[in-house]
Amino acid sequence: MSQPKTPDDLFLYGVSRLLATAGGQVTRLCEGEFGITRREWRILAQLGQAEGILSSELAVRAQLDRARTSRAVTGLVAKKLVSRVPRPGDRRAVTLALTAAGRALYEALFPRVAAINRALVSVLSASEVTALDGMLARLQVQADAMAQAWEGGDAPKADRRRGHRHRRTLE
Repeated sequence: MSQPKTPDDLFLYGVSRLLATAGGQVTRLCEGEFGITRREWRILAQLGQAEGILSSELAVRAQLDRARTSRAVTGLVAKKLVSRVPRPGDRRAVTLALTAAGRALYEALFPRVAAINRALVSVLSASEVTALDGMLARLQVQADAMAQAWEGGDAPKADRRRGHRHRRTLE
């Protein structure tokens, strides 16, 4: 991985393939059995851990941009799984919380997603799981630092409002 020669040698490509394969099971479970999208599940899972938070804080926790978070929350509100509660003194800010139906869905779905996770890591020993958790934590810290440096530099930005991205041509 230190000197990748093909896309299959790239760490991020391997992680992406793993997520697509194992995550597809979560997607099918969410959509087929519970009637929510995987993104909506991500929002429900975060609210299951920290209710009464602002949408902006939820976006950070769920690692989604504000627009995607807003669309997911709107879908969950329409499904009566999440409620928006205006904050006293600031009607523009709302806190988000699971409804009783949202809490019931979270409590029914979380153990099923956890079972998929357990099945995936079952090929590892307990010490390997512990080591992997530590490595993933260190990689996340590194990825956060790299993202912060990237944002602080003159990195190209996508212009998706016009339906295309800025492209750099190699000459």
